[in-house]
Amino acid sequence: MEWMNSFENEIEPQNISNEEQKMQIAKKVAEKVKDGDIIGFGSGSTSYLAIKEIAKKIEEEELHIIALPTSYEIKALCQTLKIPTASILEYRPDWCFDGADEVDKNNNWLIKGRGAALFKEKLNMVNAGITYILVDDSKFVENLGEKFPIPIEVYPEAVNSVKEALLDLGMTECILRKAEKKDGPVFTENNNVILDTKFVEIYETLEEDIKSITGVIENGLFLDYPIEVIH
Repeated sequence: MEWMNSFENEIEPQNISNEEQKMQIAKKVAEKVKDGDIIGFGSGSTSYLAIKEIAKKIEEEELHIIALPTSYEIKALCQTLKIPTASILEYRPDWCFDGADEVDKNNNWLIKGRGAALFKEKLNMVNAGITYILVDDSKFVENLGEKFPIPIEVYPEAVNSVKEALLDLGMTECILRKAEKKDGPVFTENNNVILDTKFVEIYETLEEDIKSITGVIENGLFLDYPIEVIH
């Protein structure tokens, strides 16, 4: 006997901004799906709409694909929509789609990680041939960091030493991300914490400089990756 599906209403984003534009973007991504594809599924409201459109196409055209979700939330949505899922341990993605918090309109540099899934998002991206970044017009900025901080996933016991090292890289602000509606910090699916940071300058090697610090698991700068922005 199958369990009654109870996730979809819980996962559905509330009050989606620019929903009409995001729906058009979602349909563009769904058009790219072919039978046999292994696809990295990102998160965010536009990705949610894209997944719904992909599920419709799978049913209408009797396609067989495998999704590599970047979070438990997206995995639960896929299961609700009967889209098969797997791990990147099992498959390498042919392509991916994902959202972004900010896109530098001059060079397609990104800030991602507001949903605290930046590690798996980057893992999918570096292993895929191409990643389609799904954003509405509100996500474009002249310079990264105008609207959102750079999230950094950190091993909890390394927080203090990481903070000191980040200061040497020009960090000007650092806030331990707190969980909503309960006491204590946000913990990622990897059992790490998130530092939301700002820097004097986001320069070409900052992503790698942050990653070189012992205790840093990953950061939300996505510079010079094989992406195509769809908006």
